[in-house]
Amino acid sequence: MDDPYDLDRFDSRRSTVYANRGMVATSQPLAAQAGVSILRAGGNAFDAAVATAAALNVVEPTSTGLGGDVFALYRTADGDVGAMRSSGPAPQEATIENVTRALEDVDDPGRYYPDSRGYAVDGDDPESSLEMPFLGPHAVTVPGTARGWEATVGELGRLTLAEVLEPAIEYALEGYPVSPVIAHYWRTAEELFTDENAREAYLFDGRCPKPGETVTLPLLGNSLQTIADEGADAVYEGEIADEIVETIRSSGGFMSHDDLADFEPEFLDPVSSSYNGVEVYELPPNNQGLIALEALNVAEAIDAGEEAYDSPERVHAFAEATKLAFVDGHHYVADPEYETVPPLASKAYARERARAIGDEPIRDPQVGVPNANAEDADTVLLTVGDEEGNLVSYINSRFAGFGSGLVAGDTGIALQNRGASFSLDPDHPNSLEPGKRPFHTLVPAVAKLADDDWLAFGVMGGYMQPQGHVQVLSNLIDYDMSLQAALDAPRWRYREDGALAVEERLPNAAALARMGHDVRVSPPVVFGGAQAVRRRDGTLSGATEPRKDGDVIGY
Repeated sequence: MDDPYDLDRFDSRRSTVYANRGMVATSQPLAAQAGVSILRAGGNAFDAAVATAAALNVVEPTSTGLGGDVFALYRTADGDVGAMRSSGPAPQEATIENVTRALEDVDDPGRYYPDSRGYAVDGDDPESSLEMPFLGPHAVTVPGTARGWEATVGELGRLTLAEVLEPAIEYALEGYPVSPVIAHYWRTAEELFTDENAREAYLFDGRCPKPGETVTLPLLGNSLQTIADEGADAVYEGEIADEIVETIRSSGGFMSHDDLADFEPEFLDPVSSSYNGVEVYELPPNNQGLIALEALNVAEAIDAGEEAYDSPERVHAFAEATKLAFVDGHHYVADPEYETVPPLASKAYARERARAIGDEPIRDPQVGVPNANAEDADTVLLTVGDEEGNLVSYINSRFAGFGSGLVAGDTGIALQNRGASFSLDPDHPNSLEPGKRPFHTLVPAVAKLADDDWLAFGVMGGYMQPQGHVQVLSNLIDYDMSLQAALDAPRWRYREDGALAVEERLPNAAALARMGHDVRVSPPVVFGGAQAVRRRDGTLSGATEPRKDGDVIGY
């Protein structure tokens, strides 16, 4: 009998889905259905994106939720390309001094710093070099999701927030069967959640659900209903805000009512560059978008896409280009209101950086944001297109799984731990400061393949995200793959320790080792969660990640 938790199987056949009126691609089939139901009810792609994200909050609570942040990259039917960033900052009281003092006073560091994360021991003094904790109240930043959803619908949609939340509320209150990949990740909740309110919200008789088991999430459903009735202000100024502040401050954190009330999402211009004639649009800092653009520019400068697809030279060229972009991006990318970020998407800069690439791997790259715990963070990304020509790539995240381990009172809202990406080193670009947004891995994207050929896409998974963008785009542009084939193709990724992780299916991995790469075969689940919707000459096509539970539905 098949193991329902076996995530390494990769045997199912998929093909690209085509439709004329609407398309939703995401990591859970019921959420995709929620998005399509909103399209059928007269909503546009932006309404459907919020409906799908809200449904994922319920049916994939292991990866996303109201306690996190949300971002969008989109192309409207009018031809405008834009971005939305709803990324919450650190509390105003969260100075390095205050957090350091609080960490030094913690009686039980193991509660919030599992596996020794939280303390960087220097010599015999365990408090001589403190790190931002991975879990707990100090890792929580202001959640951006609720106002981000409201702003998306209000500025770009046609329906009301209450209307687009209806499918998520129904799933939460009436129940749904849990899908296999999500059931696997839900198991972390048994150890993570120690407070009774958290265990009541997400465990059932003290255990996680099994694949196919029907569950309800009434506390979360009630909170969604409150937001539907009262608007997003309920999370930032109402009774939900009270629960968030009380939970964080009673656990030793610094979140205040003013921190929540002052938060607003932003609509901003994307950053962009071209790759082999295709214009690619990404989110600007504080996100990883510049890393993807620099990697594509360097790859173009060395003609990486001209290598034979099955050759080790192809993987070497693209991987080295990505490595250089990581070195730059992970040093410079930070909240632009606090730090100056150089023009990493410049073609001239990429040509200069490309000179470092030779036949052997670059040694000892400084890849990764020190102590950010972001390499393997996971989340959800969805893509939606409609018959009018709107396309959106939408991403909603708590950073790592269920987030900080804190659930706000009886709201069912698990709070994010994105603040774990801050540094307590005041000289680091991503140093903790009051009101500062942390380095964000999340990068939804849009690409213009031709005059009437647009793609909304993304690849989830911490530092896999820009690497996934490079690979999916190259598969489409350089090797003329179909949309689903571009997502199915075996992947590689650089790791923080310098290893080149590859899927077992990747051809010529042994040859990469002979070239000098530290090759490591890793399971499919660490290579991301891609979704894509394309609109070419009025026809929609879609593809979904075979390494997830997802689905792509058109009508």
